[in-house]
Amino acid sequence: MKIMMLGLRAFPEVQGGVETHAEHLCPLLVKLGYDVTVITRSAYQSEQIGAEWQGVKFKPLWAPKTKGLEAILHSFIGVLYAAIKRPDILHIQAIGPGLMTLLARLLGLRVVVTHHGPDYERQKWGRFARLVLRLGERFGMRWSNGRVAISKVITDLVRDKHGVESALIPNGVVLPQLPLSTVALNQFGLIPERYVLLVGRLVPEKRHLDLIDAFVKAAIPGWKLVIVGGSDHPDSYQTSLVNRAVMTPNVVMTGFQKGLALRELYAHAGLFVLPSSHEGLPIVMLEALSFGLPIIASGIPANLEVGLSQEHYFPLGDIDTLATKLKERVLNPIGPGEREFVRQWVVGRYNWQRIAENTAQLYKDVMDDKPHSVMKSHSVIKVTNQDTKLMGQFE
Repeated sequence: MKIMMLGLRAFPEVQGGVETHAEHLCPLLVKLGYDVTVITRSAYQSEQIGAEWQGVKFKPLWAPKTKGLEAILHSFIGVLYAAIKRPDILHIQAIGPGLMTLLARLLGLRVVVTHHGPDYERQKWGRFARLVLRLGERFGMRWSNGRVAISKVITDLVRDKHGVESALIPNGVVLPQLPLSTVALNQFGLIPERYVLLVGRLVPEKRHLDLIDAFVKAAIPGWKLVIVGGSDHPDSYQTSLVNRAVMTPNVVMTGFQKGLALRELYAHAGLFVLPSSHEGLPIVMLEALSFGLPIIASGIPANLEVGLSQEHYFPLGDIDTLATKLKERVLNPIGPGEREFVRQWVVGRYNWQRIAENTAQLYKDVMDDKPHSVMKSHSVIKVTNQDTKLMGQFE
């Protein structure tokens, strides 16, 4: 079966949750026997990677590198390209590119759309962009042959707003090798297990400024706050964030990091914090858990769905509570045994191999024209009493 994927910048090691999702999923689909071609945005596609990576074929196409037009124009061109190449299934990632679902169907393509989250809730978008994203959600969910939602929150949203079922197939994580090297730490003047870490793009919904305010209020002696990430389209938010970081003692901004440097920053952190106001199912949170890090996260539905105990969450925007939890976690670090338990738990629950197998089953159902109601059976996560009992120990 020939699968063509559309709606992401590029991979491997390109910043973004959708990009990370595709980077892990596509090679596993190839191993399951699928012919996978990913339509990428040429400005982000590394020439060093070449035309194929781990069996996944790339087709770079032009896109304007501007915030408002990049995704939608690239998706339009990508659908026209898919119409020429005639894959068995065109898999569109995210609701913005989902706007092209109707065009793809009119051109005779079978379409699967993955809903990674209601992007129209992101603070960076204006009124017109939010309208376009809502239309993308509507077209993607109502006109596709098959739908994937990466969290139960999104499956409920799709059912309530659009009256259709979607397959619950979440993001996943791999068990990383823990590096002993500290090259990146030395570069940024960091001491192992003496810094708070946040990884993510420099966009308003990640709420970096909330974390800086809480870090200052917590006043933890000898600790630093490390913010990892960059911005595809630099704007006033990035400028204000950089200025605030420069003016705040012990706040370090590393820019976008990948490969060994990123693994070192994860592996040697003392605490990971995700204060964001909007997520689908946060891959960075899963990655932090795969390194065994203690977590503090905002109590938004997508973060709660990861399944940690209530001690790990704080009310969104509550700087005082976040500062208190920072101090509590620093004074009560978890040991090596607890860290290893966390690593095994998250990899067992969010397993990419099962995710790929469920995605493949959905493709088969679409090819067989099975009713949409069948999709709800493809959920990968089974929450058991044992899960609840074990995670209750991680408090």
